[in-house]
Amino acid sequence: MQTILSIAIAITLATALAVVLLWRNLRVSGEMPSSLFAFLAILFTSGLDVGLIMFPLTEFPVYASEAPYQFASPLAIEFGFWGFLVWMFYFLTTFYFCAVEPRLQLFRIPLIKFFNNLVVIATCAFTGFLFLSYLPNYIHGISAPLRFGLVGLVVLCAVISSTDITFVKVLSVASTWLFFLLITLMWFNAGMSLGAFASVLGELGAYFVNLDKFVLPLTDYHAFYLFWWFSWSIMIGQFVSRFVGGLATWQLLLALLVIPSIPIAVWFSVLYYHFSHEVAIPPLYNLAMVTVGVIFVVNSLDSLMRLYTDNLDLTVQRFGRRNYILGNWLLMYGLILLYQFTPLKIEWIGLLVIGIYLAIYLLVFARHGRWRQTRPAG
Repeated sequence: MQTILSIAIAITLATALAVVLLWRNLRVSGEMPSSLFAFLAILFTSGLDVGLIMFPLTEFPVYASEAPYQFASPLAIEFGFWGFLVWMFYFLTTFYFCAVEPRLQLFRIPLIKFFNNLVVIATCAFTGFLFLSYLPNYIHGISAPLRFGLVGLVVLCAVISSTDITFVKVLSVASTWLFFLLITLMWFNAGMSLGAFASVLGELGAYFVNLDKFVLPLTDYHAFYLFWWFSWSIMIGQFVSRFVGGLATWQLLLALLVIPSIPIAVWFSVLYYHFSHEVAIPPLYNLAMVTVGVIFVVNSLDSLMRLYTDNLDLTVQRFGRRNYILGNWLLMYGLILLYQFTPLKIEWIGLLVIGIYLAIYLLVFARHGRWRQTRPAG
């Protein structure tokens, strides 16, 4: 399985680099062009979930103690799992759905359309299932009724948000600002000076020095993350490509690789200071982390719901607002509950997505003979 993953990563990264070199000045736009900040806010909050908020403090001790990670600090390892290079997957799919799919319409082929929507629905439900599973780690002592009730409420909020694309955009921008506020609060709690922050941030240099080590799986856990990025890549590319506002290809690459990585780097550095200096996190601050994390889950779910309902024409306009909300809530919450009785792993979804990638590559070459002939006019 890791061999397939490694080959897929190598081909994907090589393709992304080829796209930038061949079509670096091509300007791409989506069907609903937005400002750069709005586009990045939608990308950031749709492409990430509560794990960004809550996982680092539980993962730093692992990276500090296990042998495969000793070539860099836990901060650099954590950043390598979440930042910079892995966003290349999102760049490639966003470019594809802006510049190539409108010409080739490959995702309208019935078989590809079926598996694509299957991945979207399965991943949407699986994201809710992971949230359900990890809730006791986020909220210690939470009762079972409250746990299931909170997940049901999150799904309901996501369904309501997905009824109007304006809700999705507003919630994405608002939650981005809340994330910045959370960083400020945690910085205040740490009592960290600018000098101390710069010292901690400097440890991220080990990531860039050892960038080659993050391309292929370091461990099974790293492979899990890479499968997760793969499984989300086509879905996020489909959704956020709608909001690209006339960026050149090289600008799109920088926007996706660099700009989201900056708040991730700052957030991880603040949390790493808490870990390395054993700074306690008061219950109120932990509640703030959980709250922002929950909003990120809503953002992720509403984006995926909007995507599969548009793809399958399960829209508010067709069924009415009440039926849309009730039907999608029952579908998604029911699947989340059913996941407790299945052995489904994100690796399986990742493999299915890699299969979709392979089909697209073959179809592109079969229809046009050479990759350069897929270049859009202009």
